[in-house]
Amino acid sequence: MKGFGDRKKSQKKIKKDFRDNNLKDQIISKAFKFHSEGNIVEATKYYKFFISKGFTDAKVFSNFGVLLKELGKFKEAELVTRKAIEVNPDYFIAHSNLGGILQELGKFKEAELSIRKAIEVNPDYFIAHSNLGEILKELGKLKEAELSIRKAIELNPDYFIAHSNLGEILKELGKLKEAE
Repeated sequence: MKGFGDRKKSQKKIKKDFRDNNLKDQIISKAFKFHSEGNIVEATKYYKFFISKGFTDAKVFSNFGVLLKELGKFKEAELVTRKAIEVNPDYFIAHSNLGGILQELGKFKEAELSIRKAIEVNPDYFIAHSNLGEILKELGKLKEAELSIRKAIELNPDYFIAHSNLGEILKELGKLKEAE
């Protein structure tokens, strides 16, 4: 029967795809596990293996970008994080992470735009508001920086980093009593 062989070939492909999807999930799971445990060497191996297999996942690219940033490989981190945004333009965490990487590279204007994009996509992402405040401070926009940090604190009153950053900004603005 003509076409019967084609069906077998199709079934093999489905099985292969199933194995690959399962493999994809297994790689992601291992990479995230090692990364969360601080095992950078193993996490890096799994992130690179994931990419070498041609898989795409915005969270994986974004997390690998964070890992590369932690290793001081800022240019590589930027490229990988941009790939995360390419895969999912609405992944606000990747925009926020890219802002931090660009900040490390001294690209403060680009960093500001990236962080603002994260806030546009998710206005309640308090970390982005705090990070924007830091970048605005670097750009000398202290009043705007204060507002961003205050927004982060409004969204998450327990975010101690924002409180610390606000204190620094208030000192620079000469509001010493409030900075205490």
